[in-house]
This record gives sequence, structure tokens and C-alpha cells, in this order.
Amino acid sequence: MAQKAAASIDEYISAFPVQTRVVLEQFRTLIHESASDAVETISYAIPTFDLNGKHVVSFAGYPHHVGLYPAPLGAAGFDDLAPYASGKATARFPLGRPLPEELIRRCVRHQVERITSGA
Repeated sequence: MAQKAAASIDEYISAFPVQTRVVLEQFRTLIHESASDAVETISYAIPTFDLNGKHVVSFAGYPHHVGLYPAPLGAAGFDDLAPYASGKATARFPLGRPLPEELIRRCVRHQVERITSGA
């Protein structure tokens, strides 16, 4: 039987084991700190932050990692994102290891700048 899609980020996070919930809440906090005007929503069944009607970033939980979408892979100044790269615009952060908080903040700020500059 398929699980019902979460209606809110709170509901989404509450469906995970404690260890994953803690990391997902960290992600949420880092995104709020870096994109304070962004609005929380659910898009494609995962937590998403929107600004000016556009998606800034999304994040999701998995059994062994949490993901950030889109990640500015290959963008100037983001060489330190390479160890977390997975796919064209996905960063995977393993559970059980500290999140690279400043890197995540930079990723979110990069997306905010991209959206607000019209790029």
C-alpha cells in the first residue's frame, strides 16, 4: 500500500526515524537562515522552499543520506561540493556524519542569488 504524500514539511519529517529527523530539521534551519524570505511548501512530495514563485531548493531523507536539490555542481567556488555530488544537480550528505553547514548555506544563497538576479 502506498504512503500518503505529506501535506507539510512537519508531516514529511515526522515520518522518519529520529536520527534522520534531526538531520532534516538541521537542513530546514540552514535553509531558513540562508533564504529567510523563502516559503515552505511540498513539491514532488519533498520539502521545498520557494521564492518569488520559483523553487529555491528542496531536500529529502533516505535510509543512508539526505539530499539537496538542486546543488550547484560545477559552479565556480563549489569544488568542495564534489565529494557529495550525485547526478547532475544532486548533493547527498551521509547520515551519521556532521553536515557541512557552511557549504549548504552557500548552496542555498547561490540559488537565492540565481533566482533574484533572474539568471
